[in-house]
Amino acid sequence: MCGIAGVIKVHDPVDGPPPPPLEAIPESWLDILDESIKHRGPDGQGRFRDRAVREDGTVVDVALVHRRLSIIDHDGGHQPMVHDGDRLRPDLTYQPGETPIIASEVEPDKSLVAVVFNGCIYNHRELRKELEGQGYVFETDHSDTEVLVHGWRARKPPISHNSTLLSNDAFNLDGMFAVGIWDRVRRAICISRDRYGEKPLYFVNKFPLQYYHEGSNTFRYEMAFSSCISGITLIDPKLVPMSHPRDYSKLTEEWIRYGSAKRVPDKCSHLLCPRTLTIQPRVPPKHTDPPSQTVPEVTRSSSLWHQSCQKHLEDAISSRLGADVPLGVFLSGGIDSALIATITHKQRPDVRAFTVRMPDTGFDESHDATETAKHIGIEHHILECDLHPADDLQLLIQQSGLPFGDSSLLPTYWVSKAARQHVKIALSGDGGDELFGGYRRYTINALLNKRSDLLKRIPYSLLGQRVPGSRSTYLARLVIAARFGGYSELLAIFPTPDIKQLIPSIEDVAKFDPVDNPLHIDFYNYLPNDLLRKTDTASMSVGLEVRCPFLDPKLAEAALRTPLDILMPNGERKGLLKQVARKYLPDHIVDRPKQGFAIPIGEWFRTDYGGMRQLLYDHLHSADPFPGLAESGVELNMKFVEQMLKEHDAAGENSINPWHGRDHSQRLYMLLVLSIWAKWLERVRTGTEQSA
Repeated sequence: MCGIAGVIKVHDPVDGPPPPPLEAIPESWLDILDESIKHRGPDGQGRFRDRAVREDGTVVDVALVHRRLSIIDHDGGHQPMVHDGDRLRPDLTYQPGETPIIASEVEPDKSLVAVVFNGCIYNHRELRKELEGQGYVFETDHSDTEVLVHGWRARKPPISHNSTLLSNDAFNLDGMFAVGIWDRVRRAICISRDRYGEKPLYFVNKFPLQYYHEGSNTFRYEMAFSSCISGITLIDPKLVPMSHPRDYSKLTEEWIRYGSAKRVPDKCSHLLCPRTLTIQPRVPPKHTDPPSQTVPEVTRSSSLWHQSCQKHLEDAISSRLGADVPLGVFLSGGIDSALIATITHKQRPDVRAFTVRMPDTGFDESHDATETAKHIGIEHHILECDLHPADDLQLLIQQSGLPFGDSSLLPTYWVSKAARQHVKIALSGDGGDELFGGYRRYTINALLNKRSDLLKRIPYSLLGQRVPGSRSTYLARLVIAARFGGYSELLAIFPTPDIKQLIPSIEDVAKFDPVDNPLHIDFYNYLPNDLLRKTDTASMSVGLEVRCPFLDPKLAEAALRTPLDILMPNGERKGLLKQVARKYLPDHIVDRPKQGFAIPIGEWFRTDYGGMRQLLYDHLHSADPFPGLAESGVELNMKFVEQMLKEHDAAGENSINPWHGRDHSQRLYMLLVLSIWAKWLERVRTGTEQSA
């Protein structure tokens, strides 16, 4: 688990001879990229440079940066890992502050392959045996990175003239990863991200992918990639002029509405919409459950489905236990973590479970987790956290370089920070809700599809929204969903009536669109763009590797193919998974109500817990809360923002009238994050910001 970054520049012969490599890609750029990812890898660092000339005369410069969190093969897993066709070449990499090595000046005739890699390949031992059988000689003892080096040479996946997105199927990889591979022979770089988005990889093109001169077949190309977009932003603020206001405006509206980008434009050169590499479609086609006649009756037996699920889950956990460092399990009061902890303990009795005690008893699951741990027999640690929410939030937004609007980022950071004092790896239950139907909105989706005409006649303005999660608040969201975007409205931080008040320039209003399988929508959108991004940002901020057994390819694909009536029999959330869990856990643990990993952010905005109210008002009452947004085509209605602040205070526990006020917890949090990000970006533009 690490941080990776790189820059590739293709020089157009029309522009004359290229500058020297250290001018083409300044060392100061690599310093910035290195600084921006250093929190992801405190155990080691390295850099690599090379230059190659193509047949058409274009000159290609490449520079790779790596920060290492040492998990597997401490002695042999150094990076960037460079191979010259015969052996590994650590002498072609260098450390910051050293005289840069230009590989082409040292070894001009070798067929070099250089790899920077973030993640873990769980089936690396099996792939190693396969490659050794083909004659490839491994020099490391058990490094999973070397599997990528030889796998690249063995498979020779197709690559474009400039760079390509590599499918994990090209290597038959089971793992989470972000990777950059430089191939000197083909004079191109390949970058790739894992199938489901566990590891982020952002890249930005300064020029279009192919910028042709009139009457010429030559082109210029410049691309930077990184595990964190913040470093790319700091390299060249000129990349942030928002030169596509229309695209930028649309995307900014998505960030405000949903807290993260649901979809990313195919073409972008500004920093709010870096492309996040993915193999699966971001919005899958509408899915309907397979007709009964296409599934043999014997395979539609619930017992056979959960037996298959159980086997896949046990195998997934087993494959994720390999490491040369201590490993633990996150344990909450829910079924996902309880099931993972139980199976893990059976396979590795020495593994410990970790739970963070939250300051608000209404959000603290430590009591339930303790009960679960006692039943399992696993060693359990309840961790006390040193909470500084205002400072922590600003740190995380600046490290990520994105206006990430999910407030559960904070508790995820706190549990990661506390667990990191004991272990370097933790197993988590991410993906369980999206694969097996864990959210309340899944059970009412069919009702929304069937009764939308009736629901949209209810005047939602008469429904109180003072208490989050209350029946009245939820009914109001259901009515709004029926009137406007359907299922997507249930996901929105700012539903359509609110977003239209906040951004008056919005013209398009989504129409109701029934969704057949909401689990698929969430799995391909909400999971990678929100939950997994949150987990990676929070855990890697403290150098903790988090592995997600539910995202094992065999398990995930089996769940995605399973009909809804099997996943959720009689509409029961996680019905299939509960059948599996009852083999290990008693009913009272399996049937606990879902609580969710949350904090009372709305109450903290009222009471100033941890300085959160002060931070909120300092930002939203500042002279320019969102610098740069208006110039880019997104102007916020500050009168509505002020209205939300007053309504939120009025909805507090001490309010006399229970119908007075309205809770705006997550909406105010989103605006606070947007302001923190916009002010940070302004400091970047003006040259007053340093890497977080």
